[in-house]
Amino acid sequence: MTSVRNYTLVTGAYWGFTLTDGALRMLVLLHFHQLGYTPIELAFLFLFYEVFGIVTNLVGGWIATHMGLRVTLLGGLALQVVALGMLSLVSPSWAKELSVAYVMAAQALSGIAKDLTKMSSKSSIKLLVPEGAESKLFKWVALLTGSKNALKGAGFFLGGVLLSALGFAASLWAMAAGLVIVLVVCVLSLPSEMGKSKRKKAFDGLFAKSREVNVLSAARFFLFGARDIWFVVGVPVFLSVQLGWGFTQVGSFLAAWVIGYGAIQSVAPTLIRAWTGGHAPQARSAQVLAFLLAATTVSIIAGLAAGYSPTIVILAGLGLFGVVFAVNSSVHSYLILAFSDGDKVALNVGFYYMANAGGRLVGTLLSGIIYQAAGLVTCLWASAGFALAAGGLSLALPGKEGPALASDMDVASD
Repeated sequence: MTSVRNYTLVTGAYWGFTLTDGALRMLVLLHFHQLGYTPIELAFLFLFYEVFGIVTNLVGGWIATHMGLRVTLLGGLALQVVALGMLSLVSPSWAKELSVAYVMAAQALSGIAKDLTKMSSKSSIKLLVPEGAESKLFKWVALLTGSKNALKGAGFFLGGVLLSALGFAASLWAMAAGLVIVLVVCVLSLPSEMGKSKRKKAFDGLFAKSREVNVLSAARFFLFGARDIWFVVGVPVFLSVQLGWGFTQVGSFLAAWVIGYGAIQSVAPTLIRAWTGGHAPQARSAQVLAFLLAATTVSIIAGLAAGYSPTIVILAGLGLFGVVFAVNSSVHSYLILAFSDGDKVALNVGFYYMANAGGRLVGTLLSGIIYQAAGLVTCLWASAGFALAAGGLSLALPGKEGPALASDMDVASD
């Protein structure tokens, strides 16, 4: 039962962090859009968030093997509190150049915090699950990932509501206070030796990856770029400007989308088991789902070109895109752990999520640049291209059949 207790603590910490992370994303986006920032300027506000996420994922796994996953998890929570406090000091009276630079610096801390927390949480699952228990591993990964995205969606909603009810600064202080409580609980409860490697890895081991880890990481880059090219800036600005939605409407819709996407991730093991004949997902699942994602994006473009209502096409298209993307992401999250042994898991997961952060960075920048220059349809074409690239890279993954999954997928059993 100790493994279940520690899994619960880690998941709870990740939930608390993710709620503030989603709310912060919406607060920054809507607040500075209200102040008149262009789509490109909005994209640049998140630039360091993604850049420092790349660096953190690369180095964070190495740090975790030396100091333990408990240290990196607590460090991520503490840095998010600092970032929230920094952002609360921003004033509309500041020059735009100063505001952009300051927010980028605060977002850099938030990016470091996010990826330290995510890397620590996901790596710890591999250590808490016994060797050979693929059913439990896939279930726990899917549950953590799915619940995280549901909470991130709730954070989008929370951000829109808090901005309307409390204003920008007060919302940030309220979230910081809640996160401090989570941090204190983790300091008092998590085991000090969690995630420390018995064999210390040399720094050059960060880049000494197996072929399947390298290929999966490259595919992950394009998979998340495909999402963020149209989702980060294009969709919320389109809903606000083209459809005339208010802050709460935009936040509520994006929250519902991410919550639904998280719910699909949580039940991914059941969906995959039915599709693969009871076996754990392998390369073929990642390949098919990536190409299906590209086809889904092209179908949205076709619907808009045919003259159907943009509201219906975009909302329905986002729903279908979210289902396919959610299952694909869950398959990827399982595969990176399946490709890693326990002593290298933090290094491999850190490297893998470095590629993830790189895809988000490129997607975020392209979302603002392409939307401002050419509109949402061009963002969608770029998204389809990235999804095709993810599928093409996945063709290079090993094609062996995965181990059988238990039918009950019991989380609580030891």
